[in-house]
Amino acid sequence: MELIELDKTFWIVIIILGLWELVWKGIALWKAGRNNHLVWFILILILNTVAILPIIYLVLLKTKRLSSYDK
Repeated sequence: MELIELDKTFWIVIIILGLWELVWKGIALWKAGRNNHLVWFILILILNTVAILPIIYLVLLKTKRLSSYDK
């Protein structure tokens, strides 16, 4: 019984992390694309960081540190 419960818990955690990553990655990719930040777009698209990289990008974008960044 423990193995079955552990398996369910594992899949629930994986699904939650996947949805978490999908939401943050989608928002960050949208903003990077609209702001022509090609390097950020590629990094966010390729790397799976459980939403850490997209959140960093969005925080930096919000503070306008990337506004003068060129392609």
